[in-house]
Amino acid sequence: MAWTEYLLYAVLSLYLIGSGGHICGILTRKERPRVAGGFISAIGFALHGTTLVLQLLNDPHLAVAQGEFYLSLFSWSVLLILFILWIKLKLSFLGLIATPLAFIILLGSQTVTASRLPLPASMAGLFFGLHIVALFCSIGLMAMAAMAGAAYIRLERRIKSKEKLTGAWSTLPSLDKLDAANRICVTVGFPLYTIGLVVGFLWAALTWGRFFSFDPKEVAAVCIWLLFAYLFHQRMALGWRGRKTAWLAVWVFGLSVCSMLLNFLVKTHHSFS
Repeated sequence: MAWTEYLLYAVLSLYLIGSGGHICGILTRKERPRVAGGFISAIGFALHGTTLVLQLLNDPHLAVAQGEFYLSLFSWSVLLILFILWIKLKLSFLGLIATPLAFIILLGSQTVTASRLPLPASMAGLFFGLHIVALFCSIGLMAMAAMAGAAYIRLERRIKSKEKLTGAWSTLPSLDKLDAANRICVTVGFPLYTIGLVVGFLWAALTWGRFFSFDPKEVAAVCIWLLFAYLFHQRMALGWRGRKTAWLAVWVFGLSVCSMLLNFLVKTHHSFS
């Protein structure tokens, strides 16, 4: 068994244990299991990042040409955003969804075949740095915005109906904090998504000779960008907040997940098969 497989199993185990800690903390309404889950997840996150760096150092051209590496990077990006929001806004509850999501994505990455993408070696760094990293960080931000948005919608509904906030509901942060998380994720996520999309179209022109080829993945990406742009504009220019922006964040992330599934279900330039 290669060293990379041992590291992968270690990361998966740490993410699984960390997920259990978050769940126990929510169910028991105790801070200690949640903190322990976050600490264990952080160890897994650091080890996961180390494996990504080692893969790049070992064979950078092979690493960035494999679908498995991209999904692993996306899994890592989700937790990166989680820890930033945890430190900045004390939103530890996001770990309840983010850590299991990172675990599932990383586990799913192992089902991806090692197909090579049409990537000239001389330009691998530019493509990877601007297109892939920008998009995955943006989608990670979308995931956090959607989670905060979903929590906002449910919590606001319970407050308006004057239901008692017992059990896990009592551990949720205030509506203002949830809305602040949505705002930060949208404010940073949209420019990153735009950068990733523009660089992708430029790369398509260099690789296939045209900016836009009506590939299903490209069409989906443009639709997501339009909805994301609307959300960004409404938040920044018109000062929207609350339930409307929460729902829009959920829709943007949902469409992003559907777009990623196209890599598996439909034959495109971005297929992982």
